[in-house]
Amino acid sequence: MKFSQTFIPTLREVPGDAVIVSHRLMLRAALLRRLANGLFAYLPLGLRSFRKVEQIIREEMDAAGALEFKPPVVVPGEIWKESGRWETMGEGMLRFKNRLNADFVISPTAEEAFTAILRDEISSYRQLPLTGYQINTKYRDEIRPRYGVMRGREFTMKDAYSYHANEESLEKTYQDMGRAYRRIFKRCGLTVIPVRADTGAMGGTGSEEFMVESEIGDNTLILCKTCDYAANVEKAACKDDFERRSIDEAKAAAENIPSIKKIDTPSVKTIDELCRFLKTGAKQFIKTLIYRAENVELDLTGAPGASTLERKSPAPDAPKMYPEAFFAVLIRGDLDVNEVKLAAAVKASEVSLASDEDVIRLTGAPVGFAGPVGLTSLPIIADYSVTSINDGVTGALEKDTHYEHAAFGRDFEPFMLTDVRTVKAGDTCIHCGAALYEKKGNELGHIFKLGYKYTASMNFTYLDEEGKSHKPAMGCYGIGVDRTLASIIEEHHDDDGIVWPMTTAPFHVVVIAIKYDGAVKAAADKLVSELETLGVEVLLDDRDERPGVKFKDADLIGIPLRVVVGEKNLPKVEVKRRIEKENRLVEISAAADELSRIVKEELAALNS
Repeated sequence: MKFSQTFIPTLREVPGDAVIVSHRLMLRAALLRRLANGLFAYLPLGLRSFRKVEQIIREEMDAAGALEFKPPVVVPGEIWKESGRWETMGEGMLRFKNRLNADFVISPTAEEAFTAILRDEISSYRQLPLTGYQINTKYRDEIRPRYGVMRGREFTMKDAYSYHANEESLEKTYQDMGRAYRRIFKRCGLTVIPVRADTGAMGGTGSEEFMVESEIGDNTLILCKTCDYAANVEKAACKDDFERRSIDEAKAAAENIPSIKKIDTPSVKTIDELCRFLKTGAKQFIKTLIYRAENVELDLTGAPGASTLERKSPAPDAPKMYPEAFFAVLIRGDLDVNEVKLAAAVKASEVSLASDEDVIRLTGAPVGFAGPVGLTSLPIIADYSVTSINDGVTGALEKDTHYEHAAFGRDFEPFMLTDVRTVKAGDTCIHCGAALYEKKGNELGHIFKLGYKYTASMNFTYLDEEGKSHKPAMGCYGIGVDRTLASIIEEHHDDDGIVWPMTTAPFHVVVIAIKYDGAVKAAADKLVSELETLGVEVLLDDRDERPGVKFKDADLIGIPLRVVVGEKNLPKVEVKRRIEKENRLVEISAAADELSRIVKEELAALNS
């Protein structure tokens, strides 16, 4: 390929709206251009690398036994109503009506589409397991797209979906996919951190994310310094720094504690203010926060304050849910509530702190004075840390008033006990007891064991050996192709530009002709022909530009190997690796074989 015959409009200046390295370099190196906020067009050079990432993913999916499908990007809203996610996916899902007033969706993910396709085709256990995948366009109407293709509105994903007759089969495919993901990222030259993760709106049980470290990462990773424990903060757990008690154990521990007593706390609302006012530590306080939850699937029958809630199904055969419910959440005063854990515990699509008006309406007290003692208008969700408090301080449901000597089990009991604690750096590893630390990361891939969430709600059944009807278990496995490409640049660059791994570089070699004429032209053309015969991808810079411009562009674009053909050195050429500072002279007669050897060795190392 000749530079003059392709389209590589490199930029010298850094675009003002590009904040992170990958965004800046993808624009400057002419990989892509912005069409609108969150919408990008790949240019020819960028598309070459994009297709290489895509092909690596395809090869590993095929090797893992997955079958490629090509569903439409526009899918009917009816299947989303069947699954129950028409209501729960929120405003990020782009919905529209066609000329017949039917609901449609620009696909943000494809659990519903694959399940709808396969439920009409699979009727017997003999057809299972089956794993299908696509590499296709997705759209999520991000409220604030940023960082180029790291968080765009339109993007390309590989998503795979597996269907199984039993949990053992699902577990095998889940593990196979985990190994395939590790190979994909290794082949792309990426250093990933596999972490335990929350399944979120996808539903299901087991989940693992594949992260890359990033200063602008959307995720906080909790890692152990000693063992291999790694988790997204949304899922992270730590060793208890308290004595976890049952109700009966807590009642016994409170036998010698004085009875609960009201105390005046004028204009004192926050934990810090209470600590100063009562001259005690935050661990003695029971913090009570009122949360609003949307689309709650947890059965609240018999829960305090829930008798008037109506449980509805958004579509026939879809799970029943409460469109809105409120909860009082208790946690030790020095800890913070993890809202993702809370949402998972109550099976809600989203949770958020209740408004001041709702707090007053539900507790009868101003904000800052809520507490569990005597609270009958709300279900109480208590973190395990509260079970150890048998002589604590908490709000008394009255203005300027708190309780002292409050004891879990004796003075109040929760509707649910669960872990809703946010783990932080310095907490203790649940496995080995070492200190945990934090890193910022970006998610590149995510694998889920979804279980029966979609096959149950969408009535996907098969017959077993005895002719009995069952619903298959399901898994889901996704990788962001654009984000993977950007992450390669984030990890592989220097002050001069991109430093591509050989597997994803748009070309393996750039041949720079100092002046593309006469003997130089003949030598450059011959070398390019020899390299292409050996299977090496070559970009020939034949432009009528100064050598410095060509060298700058070569470094910016980041092609792994550079060959300079100039009249001064012929019959030798200068060969230089992008990762090295110095070049060396090689006989042109031997150059093609040597360059081919280097290319093949680097490809083999990454692909091994």
